[in-house]
Amino acid sequence: MATAVKGQQRQTEKVNLTEFVWEAKTADGRTRQKGEMTAASANVVKASLRRAGLTPIVVKKAPKPLLGGEGIKEASLVVMVRQLSTMINAGVPLVQSFELLVSATSQPGMRKLLKGILRHLNEGESLSQSLAHYPKYFDRLFVSLVAAGEQGGILDTILLRLADYREKSLALTKKVKSAMFYPAAIITVMIVVVVILMIFVIPVFANLFSSFGATLPLLTQVVINISNWMRGHWYIVVVVPIAAVFLFRYAYRRSDKFKVFVDRYALKIPVLGDILLKGAVARFNRTLSTMQAAGVPILDALDTLSRVSNNAIIEKSVLNARADVAAGGRISTKLKEDGVFPLMATQMLAIGEETGAVEVMSGKVADFYENEVNEAVNRMSTLMEPIIMVILGIVVGTLVVAMYMPIFKMGAVVTHGG
Repeated sequence: MATAVKGQQRQTEKVNLTEFVWEAKTADGRTRQKGEMTAASANVVKASLRRAGLTPIVVKKAPKPLLGGEGIKEASLVVMVRQLSTMINAGVPLVQSFELLVSATSQPGMRKLLKGILRHLNEGESLSQSLAHYPKYFDRLFVSLVAAGEQGGILDTILLRLADYREKSLALTKKVKSAMFYPAAIITVMIVVVVILMIFVIPVFANLFSSFGATLPLLTQVVINISNWMRGHWYIVVVVPIAAVFLFRYAYRRSDKFKVFVDRYALKIPVLGDILLKGAVARFNRTLSTMQAAGVPILDALDTLSRVSNNAIIEKSVLNARADVAAGGRISTKLKEDGVFPLMATQMLAIGEETGAVEVMSGKVADFYENEVNEAVNRMSTLMEPIIMVILGIVVGTLVVAMYMPIFKMGAVVTHGG
């Protein structure tokens, strides 16, 4: 009997539930009602409406949210978590808190997410179990900390800590991304400008010079030859860079060896590598501080921490530290031996382990390196602008000089002949 029940439960778990919108008439046929229902099929919705004394008119799948589907911004999730923490702290029951959040939300994607969580809560699941159904928005770290908060009776405090953590992580991620995006965007624009000049502008000058029948200066001839090659092989100029980007992304996601190779040398790139390392160190310590505050066991914490670095080399170092801790060692010992983390970060973490204040010390390390990332990104942005402008000026200036050299030469001939 027990086996049969378990089999039915497994079958129920495999059923894909869909959200439907419905319209139905009341028993007297005079009034129409509308609503939403989550069920396995439209027939299930119709049967439920008939049991409620309603006559189904329209039952169809709920339309997908506009503007990018179900995408929800991280900032919106942070606001939601803060609001939930405030309501729980004020003594509002969990189900009622989500009902209030649903009624106060205008974003389609967020509204659908909150309704899904609310449905699971009404089915008797805990908040952590309900959130676990949406790993896209609530990762293992988030769910495990919420579970710890539920067990310790400090859910409101944990949610507030998580809101702070995700807010700071979001700000750090934006800084690191801007550090990589800004130079890439400027260099891309520079390449596009040069390609346009070579394919559309230089040929006009080349046709003009060919009508003169004069010998061209070496620089001018080289530029015209490059322009002719680019026009004749435009598909290589356009397709190869795009294909290279896609192949790089594919290989990075599918090949562990390639990922390790790229991540190792990414940390060695001048200026940018330093920003990536400091960002990873800040993220590691911020997460460690948050998990220690929630009372998560250190081995579980390190298992989660290995995934937040977004770098295979740092991940390997953290996993080595986890193995050392499992054997009775300390986190800082292995991190220091691997030499990936900065010496100051490992020393401060060692002090925290010795004094039993890992939460406080790792929080201070995170604050320090977050500030370091902010300053490094600001410095890089300030330095990159004049450097890129100089490079762009040299490239474009060379093309301009190459095109005007024959004109100056002919002008000198005409003047001398006159």
